Amino acid sequence: MSLDTGVGDGSVDGNLLAGLFYPVFELIFDEDGDFVGDVERKLAEARMPDQVEMYVSRALGVGLIVGGALWALGTLTGYGVFSLGLIDPEALSLGVPAPTPAVQSFLRSLVVPAAVLVSGLVFGAIGFAIGFGGVIAIPYSRASAREREINLLLADSVSFMYALSVGGLNQLEILRAMATAEDTYGEVSREFQSIVNETEYFGTDYRNAIRQQSMETPSDELSQFLADMLSIVNSGGDMESFLKDKKEKHLRTSKQEREMTLETLELFGEMYMTLSLFPLLLIIILVIMGMMGESDERLLYATVYLLIPLTGAGFLVLVSTVKQDEPGDGYLRPDGGSERLQQTSQEGLLHFGLIEGFVGRFGVFDRIRDREGTYKTKQIMSAPHVFLRDNPLYTLALTVPAALVVVGVAVASGNAPTTVDGWVARPVWSTFIWVYLPAYLVMGPLAVFHEWSQRSKRAITGKLSESLRKLSSANDTGQTLLESVQTVSETSTGKLAEEFEVVHAKVNYGMSLRDALVEFNNSYAVPRLARTVKLISEAQEASSQITDVLTTAAQASENQDDIERERISRTRMQVAIIVMTYVTLLGVMAILQTQFIDVMGGLSSQADGGSTGGAGFGGGGGVDPEVLSLLFFHAVTLQAILSGFISGYIRNADIVSGVKFAVVLMTLALGVWIYVG
Repeated sequence: MSLDTGVGDGSVDGNLLAGLFYPVFELIFDEDGDFVGDVERKLAEARMPDQVEMYVSRALGVGLIVGGALWALGTLTGYGVFSLGLIDPEALSLGVPAPTPAVQSFLRSLVVPAAVLVSGLVFGAIGFAIGFGGVIAIPYSRASAREREINLLLADSVSFMYALSVGGLNQLEILRAMATAEDTYGEVSREFQSIVNETEYFGTDYRNAIRQQSMETPSDELSQFLADMLSIVNSGGDMESFLKDKKEKHLRTSKQEREMTLETLELFGEMYMTLSLFPLLLIIILVIMGMMGESDERLLYATVYLLIPLTGAGFLVLVSTVKQDEPGDGYLRPDGGSERLQQTSQEGLLHFGLIEGFVGRFGVFDRIRDREGTYKTKQIMSAPHVFLRDNPLYTLALTVPAALVVVGVAVASGNAPTTVDGWVARPVWSTFIWVYLPAYLVMGPLAVFHEWSQRSKRAITGKLSESLRKLSSANDTGQTLLESVQTVSETSTGKLAEEFEVVHAKVNYGMSLRDALVEFNNSYAVPRLARTVKLISEAQEASSQITDVLTTAAQASENQDDIERERISRTRMQVAIIVMTYVTLLGVMAILQTQFIDVMGGLSSQADGGSTGGAGFGGGGGVDPEVLSLLFFHAVTLQAILSGFISGYIRNADIVSGVKFAVVLMTLALGVWIYVG
């Protein structure tokens, strides 16, 4: 078993806990039962090395410990509410008729012990369910995440294997190539790593290794693919034709699955319209009840500051369970590359690139590295906008301190209210100083540089399919791949053509074509581009005439383009629904503020004999319009932020892309409330 830390990964403490509670496991569970077998299968699918008996024993130990702690807490809580007089025992009764006063007195004496016992049992059961269920859920969750990524990458993985077969690689070489492509194909590559490890380190025949992996993989799609591959291997069939057919099948399947996801998101968009209006309806009901003196002020505060954020956050989590983000970080880290490639692929803010490979050999290299930091700093300072375009999140290092300083200065100068009465007296100004101004300072630059970064990447991927078709046509005429790259760079326009020209120049100056393509990819780090470059760079090492490979890459890219167009079209409607729902909510809140609150407040005050002095919300039926204006403004502000981030996540499966929507909706809310508030 592994000695990693963590309850679910077989830590030393976890092993001790599992050993202590193993007798409990033997007492409760059947080792050959369905539950234990299901957990064992999920442990294998999640690639967790724990033995199922020890893992379930550990889960039992965690459950019993957490349950025992909560049982003690529940018992103390039950005893405390009676001993402190928070609940009168006389108020509790099951309505059981007593034949005599003595029996009635006896039953009454059992109320407190029974309530304390039930409280402890309920808390203990909840604690055991949380502890035991939480640990058992870990392999299920990891297996589900792996299945999701495998299904997303399977079409591109099959295209990669087809490209290798076209290049002349045999079955074992294809398996090894897939096993070493973890930087691009993630969990699919790890499945093939298991096959290769079984054959190379344990002496298993690779046919049996494929069969075993087809039963252990969490993805039904990959399991079927491996089973079909095994039948081709056993029968001696044509692997290239098999992979070509599978490539086309999985490209169609990938497109169909994305369409099903978009249909589910359409349903979620309709659900959000209902969910987001629920707090509004509740606020209206509470306001009306407050005017009648029948509502608790705390319910209105809970609705605004608790229910609205929880509803938005819950919907965001719900969308994340369906929305399929792009797996991988887009960087290629090939094995066996040049020293330059290995070092530049790690280059970042703290890694200085090529010079890192020479540090320690001679003193001059150490001095160069010491001055490299100064050089990189000068580069960033001379063009900070380029650095922030490539790293949008680094804007937070500048804007967050600036926002804190601005708010601090406003507080010190007395321009920012610091009391509840100050907030109520000037609701728009106080919210602007404490919420809107910091949000604009932080979110504005982040939105600008993030959008700039995305546009620079789209400039590459936008013409990728067309350029791949041109490469395929040029290669089909007899040109080498490098000559085809030069031809496309001369006959095309745009950013991608410029990058092809740079690749051609690097190769002419002595760099290998593979290294030049990898450096080009890593400068943009787009997962879709990484898979294309990986496919081409691996195939060109076998042959320079790779027309079929380039055609396959073009088909995969065009399939991705179709999916993107469909996604943009469908999600545009979902974003429109969310934005229009928010505009409706904002309009209703504005009407409620201007036309309803003041009128009903006056009528309620007249009903109480005209005594409006200091009644406040819920006080004798009076309503303080300033308090409600503050609450309404905060409600629409919170809803604007949540709606913005949900729109961005639905649009691009990226939470940061929601910043621009949040800024726009917040500005709309601020403009409306400046007028009505």
